[in-house]
Parts: sequence; structure tokens; C-alpha cells
Amino acid sequence: MPKRIEFGIGMFGDLAFDPGKRTFQSPKERLKEMIEEVRLADELGLDCFVLGEHHRPDYAVSSTEIVLSALSTVTRNIKLGSGVTVLSSTDPVKVYQDYVTLDLLSNGRVEIMAGRGSFTESFPLFGYDLNHYNELFTEKLDLLLLLNKEEIIHWEGKFRAPIQDQVIYPRPERELPVWIAVGGTPSSIERAGRLGLPIIFAIIGGRLSQFKPLVDYYKEVYRHYGHPEDKMQIGIHSHTFVTDSQDYLLENYFPHYAAQMDRIGKSRGWQPYTQAQFRGGMSNEGALFMGYIESVKEKITGLIEMFGITRFVAHIDVGAPSHDEIMRCIELYATEVVPEIKKNYRL
Repeated sequence: MPKRIEFGIGMFGDLAFDPGKRTFQSPKERLKEMIEEVRLADELGLDCFVLGEHHRPDYAVSSTEIVLSALSTVTRNIKLGSGVTVLSSTDPVKVYQDYVTLDLLSNGRVEIMAGRGSFTESFPLFGYDLNHYNELFTEKLDLLLLLNKEEIIHWEGKFRAPIQDQVIYPRPERELPVWIAVGGTPSSIERAGRLGLPIIFAIIGGRLSQFKPLVDYYKEVYRHYGHPEDKMQIGIHSHTFVTDSQDYLLENYFPHYAAQMDRIGKSRGWQPYTQAQFRGGMSNEGALFMGYIESVKEKITGLIEMFGITRFVAHIDVGAPSHDEIMRCIELYATEVVPEIKKNYRL
């Protein structure tokens, strides 16, 4: 069992959809709500907040760095990270400059979670070819890690101009934490283990036990390359919603959750999301950490036992529940679920 387990929340900035008017919520309104929500998470002692990047009409956040900068001014202790930075379709130099600046502003609370991106809208938007999906990530991660370790940069790749004898400013006060975010691709897991980088698994469907071999594979590769055991970090990021009543969840939250899953699934060939799937996800084997306080607590505890994780991130705004509902979810998670788990492990 790890000496410390971190508990956090994640958001994409989902925008509520009004079916009558056929319009989404104002991004301005949602961004203001998110600032209040993350401020509450910080006040209640949660460890980290991660924020996703999207370029679609149903999400408020396309620039995680800007939003995290705003959050750094209203929080004091909570770690602030991307969740994820779609590294394949951006410039690692700009990513590094932005997050170093943010780290300086936040007094050393920033993390980068780099991923290839399951949403691909950013590729044509920024002029990248999806046929180079894997190559782009490999090359750009190599550059980002070099920027994080060296002051004077000498680098040459295939997809951008070389860098010769240049220093990237501003200079950091520490090496930034860089996580690898994965959905379950073995090559991505192998890369994280080989490089000795922290890993976070996005588990949003199927059975939790299906991911056990993948977590074990990461541990095996990490140890094979001789990385220090006490530095190993494994996170899980899953859809979560804590309520006072499971009936309320089914009657009031499910329609919003299903609608968002259907919007995403429409472009991916998924069948319409059903209440049977939702109930299955909430079962002991399922990947949704949703429902009454006790059931969510027990399920996270089981996850810790199964995988030996060091971080759990509760993704709490899928489908755009109301601001009041999100605030209540954060309160229950931070004051009822997390303290009980910590007490069990004497954390």
C-alpha cells in the first residue's frame, strides 16, 4: 500500500444543453462556475485538479493554461494540471513556457498530463495530419522531456524546425511533473514505464478488472528499466458523481450523462447510451464511481486494493450537471468519501 494516496477532481467544462432552444450554456457562465467549484475543492483539502482540452461546441475549455492560470489566483494548495494536454497537436516549446509561467504564478503547483488525445478536433484545427498521430506524440514528448531537463537545447526532429543552442524562457524553479495519460494502449503504457514517468489511466467503461493486466504491465516495465520504486505513481481518472440519493442520480443526472455520451458517440459509431449501461457502470465491477456516499467510498477502496494506485481523480462534470449539484458532489466527495478512505489506510 502506498504511503500516500492523492484524491482530486477533474473537469472538461461540459456545457449544459437546452433541448428546447437547441443551444448550449454560455462558456462565460460555465467558466465562472468552474472557478467557484475548484476554489471549493481547494478549501476542502482535495489534492489536485485536472482540466481537459477540447475544441468542440459542447465544452467551455480549449485553453487549459488560461483557465488554470485564473484558478491559480483563487486557490492556495491544490495541484493544477492538464487532463490532458493533447501534445501531438501543439508545440512542446509553447506548452513548456506556458506551464513554467503557470508554475511560477502558482508557487509550484503545476503538472502536465500529456496524451495523444482521444478527441481529434485539434489536429485539423492546428494543421496536423492524423496519419502521423503516433509519430507526432513520440517526437513531441521527446522534446518536452528534454526541455524539462536541460537548459541549453540542441534538438532536431521531423515535424518542426530544429532548436540549436537556445534557452527557453522563463526559467523554472523546479523540474515540472510530467504524467503520461493513457486509455489502455499497450505501447503508451510501455513508453511511460520505460521512461519512468507517472501514469494515469482514463477508465470510463467496461469492467475495472479488465485494466488490472495493463496496470501490472506498467509496473513490470517500470521495474525492468530500474526506476526507483518509491517514485512510482499510478493514477486512475474515472467518471464520478456522489449524491445523497441513488434514485435522484437515476432520475435527474442520468439523462444529462446519457445525452453527453451520445453526443460523443455519434461521431464514433456508438450505440445510444442506455440506463442499463449506466446501472452496469455503477455496479461493483463497472467503471462509474457514482451513487450514494458509501457505495462510492467502497468502490474507490476496492480500486486502491486492486491496483495499488497513488492517485484517484474523480471526473465530475460529464453531461453538465448544475452548478449546485457539482458543488454538492465536491462537498460530499471531499468531506464524506475521502476522509473515510484516508482513515481506513491511516493516511
